[in-house]
Amino acid sequence: MTDHTTATALPASAVVGVIGAGTMGAGIAQVAAAAGHPVVLLDAAPGAAAKGKEAVAKQLGKRVEKGRMTEADRDALLERITVVDALEGLSDAALVVEAIVERLDVKQEVFGTLEDLCGESVILASNTSSLSLTAIGAGLKRPERLVGMHFFNPAPVMQLVEVISGVATDPGVAATVHATAAAWGKSPVHARSTPGFIVNRVARPFYAESLRVLEEQAADVATIDAVMRECGGFRMGPFQLMDLIGHDVNYAVTSSVFAAYYNDKRFLPSLVQKDLVDAGWLGRKTGRGFYDYAEGAETPEPATAALASTPEGPVVCDAGAPLLDRLRANGIEVEVEEADDFSITVDGVVLLPSDGGTATEVAEAEGLTDVVVYDLALDYMQATRMAVAVADQAVPGTLEKAVGLLQAAGFTVSVIDDVPGLIVTRTVAMLANEAADAVFQGVAGAGDVDTAMTKGVNYPRGPLAWAEDLGLERLHATLTNLYETYHEDRYRPSPLLRRKVLGGTRFHA
Repeated sequence: MTDHTTATALPASAVVGVIGAGTMGAGIAQVAAAAGHPVVLLDAAPGAAAKGKEAVAKQLGKRVEKGRMTEADRDALLERITVVDALEGLSDAALVVEAIVERLDVKQEVFGTLEDLCGESVILASNTSSLSLTAIGAGLKRPERLVGMHFFNPAPVMQLVEVISGVATDPGVAATVHATAAAWGKSPVHARSTPGFIVNRVARPFYAESLRVLEEQAADVATIDAVMRECGGFRMGPFQLMDLIGHDVNYAVTSSVFAAYYNDKRFLPSLVQKDLVDAGWLGRKTGRGFYDYAEGAETPEPATAALASTPEGPVVCDAGAPLLDRLRANGIEVEVEEADDFSITVDGVVLLPSDGGTATEVAEAEGLTDVVVYDLALDYMQATRMAVAVADQAVPGTLEKAVGLLQAAGFTVSVIDDVPGLIVTRTVAMLANEAADAVFQGVAGAGDVDTAMTKGVNYPRGPLAWAEDLGLERLHATLTNLYETYHEDRYRPSPLLRRKVLGGTRFHA
């Protein structure tokens, strides 16, 4: 992304108009009013704007009950929100944010009318999550005054605001909106108007890789979710999150991004998820998705290995092995050597962190038999669960020795089939790769991408920062190994990632 013009936020005295009083629109109105702005709220449906204000009052009432807000502050905030029943009521607004139906023609008509009603200096902002800002502004007289202001639901809680610039957007306008969002207590990021913007594009692998692991029968839904939470550090597993979002919505976003990028295989939708949509199993809202939400339904447990004996032989560990400190912290005596391969060897069994290949491939390449690979952890000292897979060549007892060692180190162990990249490793590698491509293609800067993913979807780390801590060379090798196994363009390393590796540079200074 090019440098953005610096600007000051709109003053608190500036009128903010909000069109659409549903959950998102009412939430945006609350955010603006909480920042001190007079807010004008409009909805085309009779009575909807008043109901939107009532919803805000209800939410604020809960805060008062919990002692997080005084009654006087609540009343003052609500007094700053005025309900109107026609677009003419927004004529004095300095900023108008629309949060209406995702239809290009409707948005174009609304903004076209606002251009005639409001002053020439008004900033028009769309909360669209999927439509092109360039297309929305194509028919406007002053398209340079149009910008995207994409909030995340619920708007009063979620910190991220994606500030989206179309082809014609004035950089100064985008900068003002960015500064205003920051003044409202948000974490704004700049992005260029491309399909999915930042979050909806970069997040695709979070769902896609777990769906693929499921399709390949390497692990079940509950196990994948548990590994992503308890090893990867994500707040929710991908299947839990898809059920919460709704499969109709999540599948539609994936399909939209896939189509917008001319069927790029990186964004290929999943037939497994399509089956759920076709069946009407849309997740929590229908009572059934990947999980059953009916009253009394049992929540499936993740696959967990039975307790195994701790291997009796000496544990020899490479000085760079990610699990070295964890083994020591749990009282396991370790002989350290400089092997430069991250290996841990016990009773003839070699444990290695996943590098995107399978345990079977590693065993064949290294001339070994008894190989077990383990997954990537957000924090190897804090993770409570570890996923492992054993090579097909391994002799009986190999897996039990590896499981016993990991259990002695304090892990709950999930044994999965020998799938490339296991679960967390492949997911993080693909998230980082997509983030790198977003930077490469000028969608957003590296810092904004990481902010978007941590503030917008609560990832435990920004994917590019995580990649740098893991090591860009190792990340590139992981993607290369995934590609060598599948020979699918979806796993191609980003050209920018390759350049960073060859040049020895980083995404973050």
